[in-house]
Amino acid sequence: MATRFAYFLSAILHPLLMPTLLFGILLLHTPTVVGLDVFSFSLRASLLVLLFIGTFAAPSLIIYYLFRTGYVRNLYLDQLADRRLPYFLTALIYTFVGYLFAYRMQIVSTLSPEIPILLGSITVSILLVGLISLYWQISAHGVGIGGVLGSIAALALKFSLPELFLPTILLVILTSLVASARLKLNAHTPAEVGAGLLLGLTVSVAAVAWLV
Repeated sequence: MATRFAYFLSAILHPLLMPTLLFGILLLHTPTVVGLDVFSFSLRASLLVLLFIGTFAAPSLIIYYLFRTGYVRNLYLDQLADRRLPYFLTALIYTFVGYLFAYRMQIVSTLSPEIPILLGSITVSILLVGLISLYWQISAHGVGIGGVLGSIAALALKFSLPELFLPTILLVILTSLVASARLKLNAHTPAEVGAGLLLGLTVSVAAVAWLV
């Protein structure tokens, strides 16, 4: 794998973009999975934009602010000391977004309890990455893409959803590419990448198992 391509993959499959990827699949490709097929495409797209703002734009601005004020040394967060505060603040933002979808957007939470639960699982994953990063540099990219793969694959298996078969296959390919990219860039060791994938898969599959 070329170094430029590895950087490209790391950027477009950034951990903060993984919730948008997950909910993009569910809201736009298979809305019946989350019970929102009664909503128009434009309304589902609006929900996805709201999720994008809450799970990517807001945390990104916070991390950029921390960089500009010197709380973190670079935007790659490739040092343990730089990872802790951004991850805990991101988890706080995700908690707020999950609260909005669970308790303030009742029509969404009533029709689609899956969204708050999946948001909750992502928040738990981020908190665990923050805690682990106190001592060890687990791969956040691995956790992110592993969480998306685990969620989609578990939903497909639990509810026998053939429409999620192709997304699952594509996510398996993306997961292998992300893992290869992080290793190519020497951003993580194989153990850190593997642990990240395992954490993302475990938390997401557990969340889907909790769904009725």
